[in-house]
Amino acid sequence: MPEILVLYYSRGGSVARLARQLARGIGEVQGMSARLRSVPPVAAVTQTSAPPVPEDGAPYVEPNDLVECIGLAIGSPTRFGNMAAPMKYFIDSLGAEWASGTLVDKPAAVFTSTATQHGGQEATLLSMQVPLLHHGCVIVGIPYTEPLLSTTRTGGTPYGASHVAGGEDDPQPSEEEAALARALGRRLARVAQRLALAS
Repeated sequence: MPEILVLYYSRGGSVARLARQLARGIGEVQGMSARLRSVPPVAAVTQTSAPPVPEDGAPYVEPNDLVECIGLAIGSPTRFGNMAAPMKYFIDSLGAEWASGTLVDKPAAVFTSTATQHGGQEATLLSMQVPLLHHGCVIVGIPYTEPLLSTTRTGGTPYGASHVAGGEDDPQPSEEEAALARALGRRLARVAQRLALAS
């Protein structure tokens, strides 16, 4: 069964829960499934290495995951209007995949979480799209035909799915955030199917 890679870094659990909502949306498209993967943390001390398998959550991503997927979604918490270092570190390691065109013509979407409503969600989503464009991906967002995009009082943007964790750092997406993440997953899966059939 064709798979969409849902790749994320999550520290407090918000992005991981959003990733699962995207995966649910992908699974709602007949004949499609999601492959959840995470990126390992990075340390300021470069001699410190991450364990080969995470203690909990999705397994760490491997290069073959990028080869085998027909589309991908990447998610990261917002760090000062940009993706977190572990996701950036992983993307920076994809020189061979860029040179070989591994991701060319594959649809891609992005998602994030912030502590506050104006914590840089849209800047983060846009910054994650830039390297995907360099890899030749077809960027997929959330269109305004999704009614919740116009009424949400929490997260959700046309650039990708998002979550506002708030001052209490609540990792659970609101109903609107979860619905918009699933909608993004469905759209990504449908676009991936169409592109796969066309090639």
